Amino acid sequence: MTETPAGAEHHRVIVIGGGNAGLSVAGRLRRYGVDDVVVVEPRDQHVYQPLLSHVAGGTARAGMAIRPQESVIPSGVEWIQDSVVGVLPDSRSVLLASGRRLGYDQLVVCPGIQKDWNRVPGLAAAMASPWGVSNYEFALAAKASKMLRSMRRGTVVFSQPAGPASCAGAAQKPMYLACDYWRSIGVLDQIRVVLVVPDPTVFGIPLIDAELNRKIAEYGIELRTDSTLLEVDADRRTVLIGRAAGNQRETVSYDILHAVPPQSAPDWLKSTPLPAPGDPSGFIDVDPETLRHSRFPDVWALGDAAATRNSKSGGALRPQAKVLAQNLVAALAGRPVDAAYDNYSVCPFTVSRSTVVFAEFDDHLRPKPTIPFWPGLARERRLSWIFDRHILPWVYWHLILNGRA
Repeated sequence: MTETPAGAEHHRVIVIGGGNAGLSVAGRLRRYGVDDVVVVEPRDQHVYQPLLSHVAGGTARAGMAIRPQESVIPSGVEWIQDSVVGVLPDSRSVLLASGRRLGYDQLVVCPGIQKDWNRVPGLAAAMASPWGVSNYEFALAAKASKMLRSMRRGTVVFSQPAGPASCAGAAQKPMYLACDYWRSIGVLDQIRVVLVVPDPTVFGIPLIDAELNRKIAEYGIELRTDSTLLEVDADRRTVLIGRAAGNQRETVSYDILHAVPPQSAPDWLKSTPLPAPGDPSGFIDVDPETLRHSRFPDVWALGDAAATRNSKSGGALRPQAKVLAQNLVAALAGRPVDAAYDNYSVCPFTVSRSTVVFAEFDDHLRPKPTIPFWPGLARERRLSWIFDRHILPWVYWHLILNGRA
């Protein structure tokens, strides 16, 4: 670290965000020989988000999904525990909530996505009530585990948001796990399960739709397509579902509401020059292949906050992190930036307490299997469960966050 004449700290590479994206990129850069890499992240706990679906569904303990942030920072990387409030790309500087100003040679922006609980009237109040749960927040996932396992009769509503969301299909995972549990203890026929999805089908890929629809029929789930949560009354325990425009609306009473909130780019990011001019979404304007900013060549982005074409997911970060790190190193060395991200994404659906449907696809929702020409992982399989539940968490904590996978 050096001091600029203006008194601001200066670093070779600053990474905004200490989640999956930020740490895996920082780890890769150190492995590629880049020194003076710092990560700016305010949280002191690191959560492995995919495992929260298992926590909510009762197939993993809550403590398995969380570790101290300090323990997962890659070796040789500095952690600044602070929040970013602004980026000034013309002066190559980052402004922190504490008042510190950091200068950079290269900037990687990956703060994740913002959960907008207040965008649906009554939803935040419902989550604060005893009957609201979610697999998108650590505390709400632990709460979901207890609530769903204690359910013996009544109505449970599971909802998936419209618009950009981080692995939106994850909203369904605790539902299948809970249904399989209720069936195993003989109470499934006493529980009404309603699934609300914003799209015309349950997922959007025919092969995956067929697998999920088979499980939906098997569990007796009531599927509401082309619908979202429009309003929640936490006191009466009712939800209004349907289309925002139109008359196709329905009020459903619930005993438990499992909801995933609408999501957007972080508010502070929307006010920076990093989104495309005139783009109200606020996502970072990058080349979707090289992940380099379209107007500021010293700025890069990946993950949920980047305006890439892929479906946002943790699985998409693996190829993105590799491409970005390779291109950033090339830029530092004055070489051509030619590594390209292929828009791969993945969503493992835990359709029972021992099987998973592994959906791998590109930005056009075309199957993109890891093993070419073999769509077998898109079928319900025990092998996929072992990989998703047991192997991937170990890989995440020990390899991914260090930039080794």
